[in-house]
Amino acid sequence: MPKLFWRAYEPVAMVLGLGLLAIICLAWTPLALLLNPWLPETPAKRIGRDAIRAGFRLYLRLLALLCGCRFDLRELDELSHRGEPMVVVANHPSLLDAVILASCLPNAVCIMKASLMHNLLLGAGARMARYIVNDAPLPMIRHAISELRDGACLVIFPEGTRTSETPVGPCASTAGVIAARAGVPVQTLLIEMSSLYLGKQWPIWMPPKLPLTVRVRLGKRFDTIAQPHDFGKEVERYFRSQLDPEVITDHAHRAMDTDTQEG
Repeated sequence: MPKLFWRAYEPVAMVLGLGLLAIICLAWTPLALLLNPWLPETPAKRIGRDAIRAGFRLYLRLLALLCGCRFDLRELDELSHRGEPMVVVANHPSLLDAVILASCLPNAVCIMKASLMHNLLLGAGARMARYIVNDAPLPMIRHAISELRDGACLVIFPEGTRTSETPVGPCASTAGVIAARAGVPVQTLLIEMSSLYLGKQWPIWMPPKLPLTVRVRLGKRFDTIAQPHDFGKEVERYFRSQLDPEVITDHAHRAMDTDTQEG
């Protein structure tokens, strides 16, 4: 489509995209509030995580259909079929990252800020899914290990927040410590975007640059963690070696040349 069309449509796509997310989350919130107190923990977790996955999957499809977004998630979908407990770590360029990973990974549990547990849009669903808060390190690690031993897929952004310096910020070793203690592998994911929409330096009121392309690649798998407390430095070095700031945009665009759109 002509560039002029995309420039004119960008504000519309922004409002529509954010509005759709709010509608989907608010549609699930009353049901989560109603069901969570009455369901035993195991079915509550299963229903809560399945609902988040389905809702976010629908959201990505709507972004692809209505908002000029193109998602190449083939490798992430391939990972979802493995069905084994693991720690998944990814770089964190945008607020869309958690939505993308939760939409594809079955039985996914995220580590999130305590404040989000009380968020109007996300809180009820996150509590029902038994997502893990990061306010106390030792309980967080124990909870994460317990989930992994129950077969969950634990999602961690080792930067702790959205990327503040290209291509990746300093990474914590938490994922390595948890994986080593639980006896599970760590799978890295590489998220590449055509522009850093909803990134750390991108104001929420600024429209995206369309078309927005996002590709998720499978990275290195760590079957064992020899030195858990040094894992943060190791995974940061790996991300830096794979996410060259000069080619991130080019990678994302070339991935779309196949005209594959997945949501």
